[in-house]
Amino acid sequence: MNDVTYLDADAVVAALTPAEAVAALREALAGDFDPADDIPRTIADISAGNMIFMPSELGAWVGVKLVGVSVDNPDHGLPRIQGQYLMYAAETLQLRTVIDGAALTTLRTPAVSVAAVEPALSRFTGPVRVVVFGAGPQGVGHVDTLREVLDVDLADVAFVVRHPDRVTAGVRERGRVIAATTAEANAALREADIVVTATTASSPLFDGDLVREGAIVMACGSHDPHARELPASLFSRSAVVVEDVGTALRECGDVVLAITDGALDAETLITMKQLSTGEVVVDDDRTLIFKGSGMSWEDLAVAARLTEEASAASAG
Repeated sequence: MNDVTYLDADAVVAALTPAEAVAALREALAGDFDPADDIPRTIADISAGNMIFMPSELGAWVGVKLVGVSVDNPDHGLPRIQGQYLMYAAETLQLRTVIDGAALTTLRTPAVSVAAVEPALSRFTGPVRVVVFGAGPQGVGHVDTLREVLDVDLADVAFVVRHPDRVTAGVRERGRVIAATTAEANAALREADIVVTATTASSPLFDGDLVREGAIVMACGSHDPHARELPASLFSRSAVVVEDVGTALRECGDVVLAITDGALDAETLITMKQLSTGEVVVDDDRTLIFKGSGMSWEDLAVAARLTEEASAASAG
């Protein structure tokens, strides 16, 4: 049996920075690979939540993420998302590396959001104000990734949450905490250059009129066609970027419901590859929405770079 390397959460953090994860995704998009050709994931509902099976193939690697999502886990002091990522040599399908799935997801998800909008981030020439709905690992991860990738400083970071008393010290070190549905939250949203939604909400978190023209909005909270974090009215005046059109129409409730409401035309959707490669350019003064649900190729692109960096570190 071949030797199998295991990378736990600490090893994932040590091997790859958020900016390097963004670069790995942009590199994958720059090549011949098209996310539309990715293998669709399988989601099965179970009593505790759901199980997700996410296989993909890129270059020398085949990978599959096995993830369990339990909505009640935080009440038990456990992460909402748990799982493992298995890396196989594409030629032989020998198992080479097992990676902590939750740590990989925490690294990958904000990297996807930032990679998707990175060409548009140049519109910000001064300190940037960020509002994040949610204070979990993904909300924090988006702030950390933006801080590494942006060419300008973060002037202000505000985490908007339902229960401020539950927010950890690590979140408070990164920004101020504001209670949702308050005047202070609305004021922060009106001034925000970048808005991140990373919640489990199934209905809009705010009034679309509160988002200023030219802001960038990144929504990553769900992969349910019946749930949304963003109001339909925001889509009617925005350029909308998705990972893949077919995936978005199948899984992204924000997109599906905006189309149903007549606020968005599916024909106008921009793919992540189109924006990343410069095939499509969005005017700097136009509001930009990225809606992601997570695709299998994204985990593999980051996991491949992660595996290579960890291997080089151990060899050195």
